[in-house]
Amino acid sequence: MIKLIIADDHTMFRESLSKMLTLKKTAQVIAEAANGAELLAILDNQKPDLVLMDISMPEMDGVEATKKALEKQPGLKVLTLSSWGDEQYYFNMLEAGAKGFVLKNASIIELEKAIVEVAKGGSWFSSELLQKVILNISSKPKKENEIELTDRELEILKLICENFTNEQIAEKVNLSYDTVKWHRANIMSKTGCNNAVGLLLFALKSKLIEI
Repeated sequence: MIKLIIADDHTMFRESLSKMLTLKKTAQVIAEAANGAELLAILDNQKPDLVLMDISMPEMDGVEATKKALEKQPGLKVLTLSSWGDEQYYFNMLEAGAKGFVLKNASIIELEKAIVEVAKGGSWFSSELLQKVILNISSKPKKENEIELTDRELEILKLICENFTNEQIAEKVNLSYDTVKWHRANIMSKTGCNNAVGLLLFALKSKLIEI
């Protein structure tokens, strides 16, 4: 079973979430923390598979806590617990090492899927959150020293950032699976990214997608 720590400064939310995940046997909640400093102290004695990390916490926020937690335990997975209004911190959380975001008002089914996906090494971005965060590919002219992507690559990059699989992208843009796979590999080669999280970071840094 997935060993999990919940780091959130809202006691009622944290305790309710812990009971729910334990009851449904989604994960074994081995500890709770009210802020980043408490989490780091816990990590001195506990080795979880995953941390559900709130962004806004007193003493030490989720961004700093994620960085320091991964310094202590490099193999640790971090899934961000996000509230509306946290958008300004998303890039920082990804850069710190978080593997995805799930909204606090998401269903327990979505949260379970996110926990399982991130725990096994994948990433997770709430579809509802992405509809708000990732809008349209910017049509602004690019400078000569910027990486040039074709219109089709930009279209596929946007869908990758929205967490669509190659199969889903192929259906949406009316291309074969192999063609989408080729485009994806080409995008990664051009940008130097290794995975979807890296592509999202690249797209945000390059202002190819807008928040």
